[in-house]
Amino acid sequence: MTVVRRPRAAFPAGHRPWPQCRRCSGLALDLGSLRTRAWLSGRGVILDVPTVTCPGADPVYPIRRGTIVDVPGTARMLDRLLGHRLPGLTRPLVVVTTPVLDGPGYRERARTAVEVLRPRAVLTVPTARAVALAARADLSRPLLVVDLGAHLTEVVLLCDGLVFDARRTALGTADVSRAGDPGEIVEAITTMVTSMLRQDRTSLTADALSRGVLLAGGGALRPDITYRLGGSLRSSMRVVPAPHTAALRGAAAFLRSAHAHPSTGGA
Repeated sequence: MTVVRRPRAAFPAGHRPWPQCRRCSGLALDLGSLRTRAWLSGRGVILDVPTVTCPGADPVYPIRRGTIVDVPGTARMLDRLLGHRLPGLTRPLVVVTTPVLDGPGYRERARTAVEVLRPRAVLTVPTARAVALAARADLSRPLLVVDLGAHLTEVVLLCDGLVFDARRTALGTADVSRAGDPGEIVEAITTMVTSMLRQDRTSLTADALSRGVLLAGGGALRPDITYRLGGSLRSSMRVVPAPHTAALRGAAAFLRSAHAHPSTGGA
């Protein structure tokens, strides 16, 4: 989905663009296996903390390898981290990033956990699409996005802003020490892209690869990975600015667009 800057008249009656709008609030969430990040209308990024339900000597991790394994624990974590930060007189419109291949199950678990924040509505956006929005990429052309997370790596082909093909591996930068050899991650990504090329009966994957790969996630900050990946794929690597927070920024852009849509105009 491309973000369209609408004139003020396009906003629902009584609503104005954030932060001027006082009738409602908006919250963007990126629930990662390693870190949880949140963006709040009128305030920007308000949260970037470890994803744990019981900080201390015996931490509990409710999200593992991109999967919500403990819905009540995730809800408790969100309540502890965000319950006191949200405006008390409004129910927020919430957007949550989701791994592409976890499907309806992840989205349902995420919506259930977010209910603790009393949202007006909960929308989801694929992480790769959020990354493309943050990069302000041209979505009219095929785009290959690689999200190098701490515990999960996704390779996604977007066409007209929609997911055309995707691969994932339960492998991330946390599995490789800072001084370690990133060859396993590079090989896994190369294998996924090669599989997409072989199974694509169109030229879309090849066209996207020729444009260059859009990199996001904390792994995009590691030149030892990006340099070797570029050589392995024989393609240029385009790193999104501040790649570790790109998904959250894209979700915030999606949220602002949704706030302007009449279908979400109820306070």
